[in-house]
Amino acid sequence: MIDDFLLRALLGGLGVALVAGPFGSFVVWRRLAYFGDTLAHSALLGVAFGFLLQLNLTFGILLICQLLAVLLFFGQRQKLLSSDTLLGIFSHGALSVGLVALAFMEGIRVDLLAYLFGDILAIGTADLGWIFAGGGLALTGLLWLWKPLLAITIHEDLARVEGVPVDRINWAFLALIALSVAVMMKVVGLLLVTSLLIIPAATARRFARTPELMALLASLIGCLAVGGGLYGSFRWDTPAGPSIVVAACGLFLLSWLLPKQLSG
Repeated sequence: MIDDFLLRALLGGLGVALVAGPFGSFVVWRRLAYFGDTLAHSALLGVAFGFLLQLNLTFGILLICQLLAVLLFFGQRQKLLSSDTLLGIFSHGALSVGLVALAFMEGIRVDLLAYLFGDILAIGTADLGWIFAGGGLALTGLLWLWKPLLAITIHEDLARVEGVPVDRINWAFLALIALSVAVMMKVVGLLLVTSLLIIPAATARRFARTPELMALLASLIGCLAVGGGLYGSFRWDTPAGPSIVVAACGLFLLSWLLPKQLSG
């Protein structure tokens, strides 16, 4: 019989994988991997913010990720700095400010490794509630934005001509990614969040003929990675978060070893 902590870890990991698949597909299509990294790095500042105001830490992460998403949205509209330069400044700045802020908080002991690499085996009932409530909200929002967001991804200028509210859709999408990153933090940590977004989606891309199929396959591949990573962690006593990412990388490599006719 499966232990309670393993069952919670599995449920939490599957919930995250289901969310990461569709969002990761858009991250791959729109080449937003560095944006996901920036949001993930800002999560440590959210942890410090949560401790400072005595908030639930997941809620603190969510608030900071949302704030950074807004700043990035408006920052990308200026012409002085390129997007990747701006993302680099925000990414390393937020991470460093978070580390310095935590260092000043006397009497608070923080397990940095758990936030950097995740602590899926420590997921509790309340964490599951955050994952499924936040993840469900993010997926509902993405489903609502799916058609206009897909139109923007294919050809932004044409979508604008056709009357799609491009700026509003882009802002809403960034806000939803921020929400999904906050949900994923507990499972794989801020340094590995982008991996769970990108790797299953990149694996699914070879097999999918439609955007919807790619999103579905990415979620399924993410679920396989979670199951395989947790099994490996339990079997060989390895860190759970990195083990999940290793499993995802293994599935990616396996997909490229298949004959082309099998992958379509």
